[in-house]
Amino acid sequence: MARKSRKTAAQEHIYHVAVYIRTALYIRLSVEDNKKRGNSIDNQQLVLNDYIADKPEFKVYDTYIDNGLSGTTFRRPAFQQMLSDIEAGHIDCVIVKDLSRLGRNFIDTSYYIEQYFSTHNVRFIAVTDQFDTVDADNLHGGIMLPLKNMINEAYALDIGRKIKAQQRQAMQDGEFVGARAPYGYRKDPGNCHKLLIDEDTAKVVRQIFTWAYERVGLNEITRRLNEAGIPTPSHHKKKTGEISHENLIGNGKWQTRTVAKILSSEVYTGDLVQGKTKSIDHRQTKADEENYIRVSGTHEAIVSHEVFNAVQEYRRMVSEESKNRKINAFTPNIFKGKVFCAHCGGSLHRQRNTRKKGPDVYFFHCLSNSRIAKGSCEGVTIREKELISTVTAILEKELSVMLGSSLSLFQYEVRQKQERDRIKEQLSAKRRDMEQNRKLIRGLYEDYVQGIVTGEEYLSMKEDYEKRIAALSADIAALNNDNAALDEQLARYRSMEEDAHRLESDHTLTAELIERLIDRIEITHDHDIHVTFRFQSEFTEQRKAVPLCANT
Repeated sequence: MARKSRKTAAQEHIYHVAVYIRTALYIRLSVEDNKKRGNSIDNQQLVLNDYIADKPEFKVYDTYIDNGLSGTTFRRPAFQQMLSDIEAGHIDCVIVKDLSRLGRNFIDTSYYIEQYFSTHNVRFIAVTDQFDTVDADNLHGGIMLPLKNMINEAYALDIGRKIKAQQRQAMQDGEFVGARAPYGYRKDPGNCHKLLIDEDTAKVVRQIFTWAYERVGLNEITRRLNEAGIPTPSHHKKKTGEISHENLIGNGKWQTRTVAKILSSEVYTGDLVQGKTKSIDHRQTKADEENYIRVSGTHEAIVSHEVFNAVQEYRRMVSEESKNRKINAFTPNIFKGKVFCAHCGGSLHRQRNTRKKGPDVYFFHCLSNSRIAKGSCEGVTIREKELISTVTAILEKELSVMLGSSLSLFQYEVRQKQERDRIKEQLSAKRRDMEQNRKLIRGLYEDYVQGIVTGEEYLSMKEDYEKRIAALSADIAALNNDNAALDEQLARYRSMEEDAHRLESDHTLTAELIERLIDRIEITHDHDIHVTFRFQSEFTEQRKAVPLCANT
């Protein structure tokens, strides 16, 4: 029997005792996959855990789960987070149950497997497809990988077409296919495609249509609802558990657009009008009216067709009158999105008083008392000219103060240039140290292969070298960041100085200047004006950066 060399034996041994591989477990479940137990999140997790159970070299960095998301798009939160972690250097390997879990888009899936992962030195494994990018004998580089990806994409497209066809057929059969029942209705507990009247909210809908039928304006209807303390549709659905995410709840006050949406919805006549949107490139867009699906008498009506049609005719007439009214164009609003009421926090509405003689007068005022409820706010009204004059004076003064307190930047600029050479030397030294530690790891690996050190010693010493490398990397990043921060603040200072000189010379505010320098303007009933500047927080950071540079 031939005698094996010690080196060969060591090489065979290391194949089974590999170094740690930081691993990402990726799980995706689409809506259609919910019908298949084999693709459940728990089952995918079980498959992945079983795969790595006897492979101690795989250390799980994190598990990324996208639930209810299609594989035809890669705009998935967990997947994007995994890519961020890959690019941050935290992941060496990605493992999925099968290729379709990664994606069902042929071009993009192939790109990630064949290019992205390879470029970032990330190994990719699809367990049940027996696919591993480090295995030269698997599907990688052959015809089977693109073929499987094409099949997965075709499957997704076919399923998508079937779901859309089934959904449109359900619409044509008069079944409600929305995720949540319209305000005023609830879903039948025995049939989620059937609408039943919700008396608690239906009476509100009837009242809204009654007011509109009596030709009460949208603003007045909105104010009456708020004064009566009636919960908004989103807050009602939060109470019933239909809505839980805070981004869908709103501020609890009725808005004119909410009232207008209710008044334009034919669902309250007992008819269903669906298919108003369509999916294009995974985005919902408005469909043409000829594609709407209308079915009459699908559920009990809250208002009659006569009342509904009369309301629509009146709203159309008001809209036409507004369109035909000759209105001179407004001057540009340089404070757009910047001016708020200091009492209720609402944005101030810009309005114009037209004069027959002389220029029009513009002013800003709070709408809370007219839109929400009388007495809901102390109220703010201020002329635009007064606002411009006051904000200009405040801005000139603040710029002068900030620029004066930031003169230390220029005091340190000369020294910064001298420090730059020293920082470069530090950077070079730390990079040399990093390379030396990498060489030590490579040498340590050779010692391990030759049996000079044990596997436990190898892993322990390797971890120590890697910690040194990580610390050096952090030091290098800190040096670069400190230098870059000071450079950025110097550039910002010069830009502010130019703005200050320009404002001082012509005393003219522009939309661009306001956007660049001002974050928010709050005004009280007594015309006290508080301005929050963008540059205040920036120069707070600058004051921290200057001592850092001085002590570097």
